[in-house]
Amino acid sequence: MDTKGEVFGQGVEGRALFWIAIAFSTFQIVTAAYSPLSSLPVRSIHVGFLLLMVFALFATLQRDQPLRATLSWALGGLSAVSSLYHLIFEADLVQRSGDPSTMDLVVGCVVIALVFEAARRLMGWELPVLCGICVVYALFGQYLPAPLDHRGYGLDQVINQYYLGTEGIYGIPVYVSATYIFLFILFGAFLEQAGMIRLFTDVALGTVGHTKGGPAKVAVITSGLMGTINGSGIANVVTTGQLTIPLMKRFGYRAEFAGAVEATASMGGQIMPPVMGAVAFIMAETLNISYAEVCKAAAIPALLYYASAFWMVHLEAGVAGLHGLPKDQCPSALAAMKRQWYLIVPLAALVYLLLAGFTPMYSGTVGLALTAMVILGSSIAANIGGLPGRFLFWGVLGVACSLFFKLGIDTVVVTVAVLVAINLAIKGGRETLRMSVRGLVEGARSAVPVGVACALVGTLIGTMTLTGVAGTFTQGLVALSGDSLFLALLLTMVASLILGMGIPTIPTYIITASLVAPILYKMGVPLIVSHMFVFYFGILADLTPPVALAAFAAASIARADFSLTGWWSVRVAMAGFVVPFMAVYDPSLMMVSGTLLDTAYMVVKALVAIGLWGAATIGYLRTPLALWERALAVVGAVLLVAAIPWTDQVGFALAATFFAWHWWRSRRVAPRAA
Repeated sequence: MDTKGEVFGQGVEGRALFWIAIAFSTFQIVTAAYSPLSSLPVRSIHVGFLLLMVFALFATLQRDQPLRATLSWALGGLSAVSSLYHLIFEADLVQRSGDPSTMDLVVGCVVIALVFEAARRLMGWELPVLCGICVVYALFGQYLPAPLDHRGYGLDQVINQYYLGTEGIYGIPVYVSATYIFLFILFGAFLEQAGMIRLFTDVALGTVGHTKGGPAKVAVITSGLMGTINGSGIANVVTTGQLTIPLMKRFGYRAEFAGAVEATASMGGQIMPPVMGAVAFIMAETLNISYAEVCKAAAIPALLYYASAFWMVHLEAGVAGLHGLPKDQCPSALAAMKRQWYLIVPLAALVYLLLAGFTPMYSGTVGLALTAMVILGSSIAANIGGLPGRFLFWGVLGVACSLFFKLGIDTVVVTVAVLVAINLAIKGGRETLRMSVRGLVEGARSAVPVGVACALVGTLIGTMTLTGVAGTFTQGLVALSGDSLFLALLLTMVASLILGMGIPTIPTYIITASLVAPILYKMGVPLIVSHMFVFYFGILADLTPPVALAAFAAASIARADFSLTGWWSVRVAMAGFVVPFMAVYDPSLMMVSGTLLDTAYMVVKALVAIGLWGAATIGYLRTPLALWERALAVVGAVLLVAAIPWTDQVGFALAATFFAWHWWRSRRVAPRAA
């Protein structure tokens, strides 16, 4: 059952990296199931695995440069050894808390340097430079003029803050990465290996593939569904995009637009419950609320985001005169569900557990166990066939469902072990085991960028808590906004977009949430709404040129111009820009205030605003729009977003006028065209 060469390539380096990934996933599963170690050693070993994975990966890429490859392996080995420091000396570190020894400082400096170097190799210079400025500020900020100065801190205090406690690189982001995030990434990796992308694509093709702009609508739906299980925008682009982008191009969509649709749809996965992105878990821990509350607040804005993308695709298809696939070429959605319905079971169980109030840790563990059981059980049913196969499959599902009654982790382990043994014994079962192993490896690899970003941004958090610079920044921004909520929101949006252009979503959220969200809270915005606002625009930053990482990934698949793909992404996502502003001015859109009737009213208002904004942006509804019609649509959309009492009535009146006029005009144009 050799799968080593399939993932990391052949050779000693590839095999070593393969087994490191297996060990990483195994460690995370064991610690999630049994909790054999205290929290800080788990975080430290988690970071050690992340760094080892990064340096080992670079060693495999540098195999034709022996000196560089040897250096990478040396750094990886140093990362692995130093990660055990908190485990070996746990009792001593507790006893001398606040008074680090020379060895503590040396090891701390080494680990911090390794985190910076791994991040630089993985994601470029932007985030390491930003966090490096924070380190320099912590060490020498006392020499700056007021109000930027602080009282001054020695090297021992800074290292103690960054390395020895839970306020630095082992803070909340790494805690979340070492617990919830890894499990959910592994959960998504297993479902992807089992064929979830094909299931979602077939269902989308069967439902909307034959409509106007069908291939692009398939991309929106498929990426949205995949976003519910993997929570990663870039990963979503490179997986679903391999199917949807060529499909769009084949049916007449320009390459830049095809890439933009995929990038826009994929990035929304980070705000799409139930899994969402890593930021959602960090937000829950930061705000000390349940993950279910975060999902509740994110649900309607996420659906509106995808409604916006769907609407823009529909309008663009009208402009270009693009039709859907022939009905007879679209697969049956019902047949697809009948063929792979069992893959929905773990996802449905995960949703139930999260909404029922179980912790993400427990929900993720059960979801992962269910996924393994369902995949292994379906393999047995398919390879044995007939009544015995079906009996075994239903037996597996029965055991899986009994997990809801908490039979215990030992029961789960025994059940999975039995299923593995059966698959080893039957013909065709070993291929399923290979797929499961690939899921372990891909899960570990997908967790690396997220985890390294979480570790590095800990230095930024440590600097803020040590020096109090966040308060100084907050006071300055309040003064700049002049106590105007709208101006503060605009400044926050711009800051999130600028930060997000060069760094991943996690550090973008942490920075803006730490510096700006308190300002919005002081202006009367509920805390979770202010955090969701910066989260939302941190995601949109990955679509915004000049960097636009999601658009870049999509452009490479589409073989399109990167810059044009980025600007098309902004255009496709444009209507979605209004949703966060509407949620701030009326939090009932996120179901954190008001009644269900208030929420329903806000949803209707948001849909009308999105409809107007999309028509104005594309310049098309049933027929091309005149310039004054587009201007009327923009005014109506802006009035619906505004929070002044009279603007809703005027906005709805303008919307009714716009749609009625256009419907009447388009009916007059149609007979003439005929």
